[in-house]
Amino acid sequence: MTYPNNAPQPPVARKDPKVTEQLGRARSDDYAWMKDENWKEVLRDPSVLAPEIREHLDAENAYTKSMLAPTEALQAELFAEMKGRIKEDDSSVPAPDGPWDYYVRYETGAEHPIHARRPRGQAEGEEVLLDETALAEGKAFFQVGAAHHSPDHQLYGWAADEQGSEYYRLRVMDLASGIQVGETIESAYGDFCFSPDSQWLFWIWRDENARPARVFRRPARGGEDVLIYEEADEGMFIGVGTTSDDSHILIHVGNQETTELLMIPAGDPTAAPVVTEPRQAEIKYELDHWGDRWVIRTNADGAVDFRLAQSTAAIPTRDTWRDLVPHVAGHYITGFAAYADHLVRLERRNACDRIIVMRRDGAEHEIAFDEEAYALSLDSGYEYATTTTRFVYQSPTTPRQWFDYDLETRARTLRKTQVIPSGHNPADYVARRLYARAPDGAEVPITVLMRKDTPLDGSAPLLLYGYGSYGHAMEPSFSIRNLSLVDRGWIWATAHIRGGSDKGWGWFLDGRREKKENTFTDFIACAEHLADQGYGARGRMVAYGGSAGGMLMGAVANLRPDLWAGIIAAVPFVDVLNTMSDTTLPLTPPEWPEWGNPLEDAAAYDRIAGYSPYDQVGPRPYPAVLATGGLSDPRVTYWEPQKWVAKLRDQTTGTSPILLKINMEAGHGGASGRFDFLKEIALDYAFAIWAAERGWEA
Repeated sequence: MTYPNNAPQPPVARKDPKVTEQLGRARSDDYAWMKDENWKEVLRDPSVLAPEIREHLDAENAYTKSMLAPTEALQAELFAEMKGRIKEDDSSVPAPDGPWDYYVRYETGAEHPIHARRPRGQAEGEEVLLDETALAEGKAFFQVGAAHHSPDHQLYGWAADEQGSEYYRLRVMDLASGIQVGETIESAYGDFCFSPDSQWLFWIWRDENARPARVFRRPARGGEDVLIYEEADEGMFIGVGTTSDDSHILIHVGNQETTELLMIPAGDPTAAPVVTEPRQAEIKYELDHWGDRWVIRTNADGAVDFRLAQSTAAIPTRDTWRDLVPHVAGHYITGFAAYADHLVRLERRNACDRIIVMRRDGAEHEIAFDEEAYALSLDSGYEYATTTTRFVYQSPTTPRQWFDYDLETRARTLRKTQVIPSGHNPADYVARRLYARAPDGAEVPITVLMRKDTPLDGSAPLLLYGYGSYGHAMEPSFSIRNLSLVDRGWIWATAHIRGGSDKGWGWFLDGRREKKENTFTDFIACAEHLADQGYGARGRMVAYGGSAGGMLMGAVANLRPDLWAGIIAAVPFVDVLNTMSDTTLPLTPPEWPEWGNPLEDAAAYDRIAGYSPYDQVGPRPYPAVLATGGLSDPRVTYWEPQKWVAKLRDQTTGTSPILLKINMEAGHGGASGRFDFLKEIALDYAFAIWAAERGWEA
C-alpha cells in the first residue's frame, strides 16, 4: 500500500514468522509476537505490557488520531447530539419488593448511577445504597457487574470491575450502618446471590485463565468461604440464582449447546447441591419452581424452538417432564417468568417478540402490538405473589416504554416513556421489514430505519449492522445513537442473519460450525438486496459489527471488499484459528461447540481456516477499516485486531486507510462511563461518514 506524501504514515509492524504444526497442517503467523507472553498479568495490570507491544499500540493510536483529525469537530458534534438525547438525571421505574421500592438514578453530568430505595409507593425518604460515581472517582475504568439487596432488605452486595478485565471485587454492606461486612472477595465472577433466608452469600471464583470455575458459600455478614461446587470441564460457564418462589438456590452450568442445573433447598442452604438432570450433549434446559411444580424450558426431544415442560417430582429428572406448552416450529420460546398464579413467556416469531400469559388452569392470552418491527423484554421484578408483571416495548422509531400489566384484568399502565430532551417525533421516521434471499433460498429479515423523506434511489449512504453468532438475536430496538446518522440522511439497516436466533433456534443452528459461512453469505445477500431496492449503493455502504460480529466484518471484507466504503469492526474476533487452538485463553474450550475444535478435528481445522478473517487476508483492494479493541479485554484479546490490521495493511492492493484504535484503559465493552462510551460511538460514526465521503482524499 502506498500513501500520498503529505498523509500521515501508518506504523509498519515487523514480521517474525512463527510456524505452528497442527493435525498434520502447518501455518505461519508473521505477527504472533504481538501476543504478550504475560497476557494474564496484563489483564490485571496493563503496566506490565511488553514495551515493544505498547510502543506499537501507541503508534497505531497516534496514527488513527492523526488520520481522523479532520473529523474531530464532527465527533464532537455527534457526541453532543447523542448526549443531548439522554435525560441526564434519568431514573428507572421503581421495582417494588416488600416495604421498599428499588431503583437506580443518575445525577446530571454523572457517568455512573446511584442505586437507591425509598418506602414503597412514596416519593420521599430515599436511601442511597450504592453511589457508583463516588466509587469510580480517580479510576480510569469502573463498572458494576451485579448489585443485589438481600431478601430481608438489610444487606447490599455489589461486584465491581476496576480494570475491564472482568475480574470482579465483591463486597457486602450493612444498610443500617453503611459499613462493609466481611472481607472483600477477590477474583470473583460478576454473578452472585443471597440465599432466600438472607443468611448466606453464594459467589463464583474466576481462575487464573479468567474462567468461572468454583462456587463458594459464605455467611452473608462475613466468615469462612466453603467450596460447594467445582466445574472440571473447562468448556462450561457457571451461574447462581434462586427460584422465583424462593424455594431453591440454583447453580447453572452450561455452554452454547449443553446445560446442567443443580439445586439446593432454600430450607437447608448448607446442603450439598443435587443435579436435577445430568448434562447431555446438545440438550439445553432451564427451570424454575412454580409453587406446586417445576417448569422447564428445553430443546429436548426434538423441540428445536424449545417447549415448556412441567414436573411435580422433588428432583425433576427428564423422565418426569410432561408438556406444558408443546413445541411449535417457528415459535421460539426465549424465556419465561413465574408468578404465584400466572406464567408469562416470551416467544419470537420471524424476528418479532410476543408475550403470552398463562393462568394455572391453562387459559392463555397474548399481549398484542401493531408495529411492523418491534422489540419486547420482560422485567419480572422481585415479587412472586403478585398479579403485575412489567415489560418494555420499543421499536426503531418508538422510544422505550415501560408498562405494568395486570395479568388478571389485562390492563396496561404506562409507567414511563424514554425522554429525549432534544426532541424526537416518531412520525418523522419510518421502520420497515424487508427480506433478502440467501444463496440457498432462505429468507433473511432486514430491519430498516430512515427518515420519511429519505430518497430510495441509491443516493443515501447506508450502514448495515450485523452479528450472527451464539444465538443472539438483533432486536429491532430504539437507539438514541443511530438517529445521528439517520438524521444526516443515512439509512440504518440491521441484518437478522443466521447464527442468531432471530427466526428461531434453528436459525442459529444453520449459522454455526459446518454452516458458519451462511452467516457471511446472508449478510452479503442483505447488502445486495438493499442496493437492488434503492436503499443504498454498492461501494458506498458501511458495514458495522462487534466481537463475533467483528469476525463477520473480517469475513465480508475478504469475500466482497467491493461492496463497502468502510468497515467498522469493534473488538473483532478475527484470529479464529489461532484463538480456537489456544486452550490457555478463557473462552476457547467453551467456544468449541460454536466453531469446532481445530486441535482434535481436522475437518474443523480446515473449515475454520477457510473463513478465519486473519488467515484469509490476501492481496485485494480492501475498503477503509476501523478496528477497535481494549487492552484488558479477556474475551477478544487486544492482539486480534492488532494483528489483523498489520496484515491488512501489508496485503491490501488499495489505497483506503486501515486504522486501529485500542482503548488502553478498558476491556470488551469499551469505556465504562455512559458519556465516555458515547465518545467511542461518535468516533465510529464519524469514521463511517468519513469513509463514505472518502475523506482521506480531501
